[in-house]
Amino acid sequence: MLVKERMSQPVISVAPDLPIMEALNLMKREQIRRAPVMKNGKMIGIVSERDLLDASPSDATSLSVWEINYLLSRVPVSDVMTKEVLTLDEDTPIEEAARIMVDNKLGGLPVMRGKSVVGLITETDLFKCFLELMGARELGVRVTAMVVDKPGVLAKITSTINDIEGNFISFGTFSGRDPAHREITFKVSGPNQGQVLEAVTPLVEEIVDIRDC
Repeated sequence: MLVKERMSQPVISVAPDLPIMEALNLMKREQIRRAPVMKNGKMIGIVSERDLLDASPSDATSLSVWEINYLLSRVPVSDVMTKEVLTLDEDTPIEEAARIMVDNKLGGLPVMRGKSVVGLITETDLFKCFLELMGARELGVRVTAMVVDKPGVLAKITSTINDIEGNFISFGTFSGRDPAHREITFKVSGPNQGQVLEAVTPLVEEIVDIRDC
């Protein structure tokens, strides 16, 4: 799965001279939390809702409402935007995008096609991918188990589920308690919880959790 398949588009951008209060109202209206700052068709920065809120006076200010509105009407987006922007190519794998966002503590990144901004990939887009990956919207028997990390273990499990006429909704592997183990989580439809438990238990070191969900 690539970023271009999951990014948010079309891109809602703002001009650098847009007053921050207008930019904040735009974000609330469009239900977005960040926007590229564009000038002459080129991205020169990015601004987030947090940037705009941080630039606004606090509730403790002694300024009047009129003074606050006057000041905010004169502060442009260019004064609070981030100028050094990390970007992603549209053909970046989705997990690489997630790694970059986590490592840099970012909630979203512009997606590029050449020099053009064609989308935004956000933490919400990644959460949606996670829901699909784990089959969160489909009913089935969900199993979490600890297995030895060696060739053939997963093949035995999938073969056994097939033998009891189970259909995999999702299957994920995660770091185990040590380098010699992996934790697996999968969801299957067809057989009931008891049938799945009986089939899988001899093939794993530990059933961590099993439930209908």
